[in-house]
Amino acid sequence: QVQLVESGGGLVQAGGSLRLSCAVSGRALSFLNMGWFRQAPGQEREFVAAVKWIGGNTYIPDPMKGRFTISRDGAKNTVYLQMNSLKPEDTAVYYCAAGGSLIGEAYNYWGQGTQVTVSS
Repeated sequence: QVQLVESGGGLVQAGGSLRLSCAVSGRALSFLNMGWFRQAPGQEREFVAAVKWIGGNTYIPDPMKGRFTISRDGAKNTVYLQMNSLKPEDTAVYYCAAGGSLIGEAYNYWGQGTQVTVSS
């Protein structure tokens, strides 16, 4: 089993930044890719970013490139999502996930989510 706990969400003005954190515990992390997803009300869940725990390779979908960065700290067992130049359309619940692919497929461990609200 893998336990994931997100933090760092909140209210920010458009153009601002937030850094989300995901504390990871449980099974050996070396086999895992870690991802961030988001879901806005009435919309489908959207893949945001992923990082390979060993090696640190990352993947950011084109809509987020240049604004979002994913990283991990092995010593702290924590994954981060740095979000810059935030827009109102980035408002969503952001979820940390583990165990899937670098392109956002087949994740089977999920956190409880953290709300990000971007005001215009």
